[in-house]
Amino acid sequence: MWMTLISFLGGPVVKALIDAYSAKLKAENVDAKIAADLAAGEIASQTAETNAVMQYRTAELGYWYEPDKLIGYCVTVYFAKLLVWDKVLGLGTTDALAGFAAITANIVVSFYFAKRGFENVARIIKR
Repeated sequence: MWMTLISFLGGPVVKALIDAYSAKLKAENVDAKIAADLAAGEIASQTAETNAVMQYRTAELGYWYEPDKLIGYCVTVYFAKLLVWDKVLGLGTTDALAGFAAITANIVVSFYFAKRGFENVARIIKR
């Protein structure tokens, strides 16, 4: 009787336990594969999003060598030299701008400081 019981338990029960454990391992491998596929998809989407953001910034801000930026750099260099080198450090003198140069410099400075405010007002009105 014991032999019959042991042979019964040894055969089908052990086979069923091995099959169940094998199915569990396969399920974990499938879960790991799905998780890896999802992670790869997430990385790909983040890369695409980063590229899109960089393209948007380039389209919105433009390039450093555009004419309005070049004149802005010139005015910045002039005022930096005037304020830092001449006034703060006291290492030189710079003649004041006059005529067209003074008007242009004032317009450029006003443009850079007022531009963002006008853009914000235009966005509010657009809504």
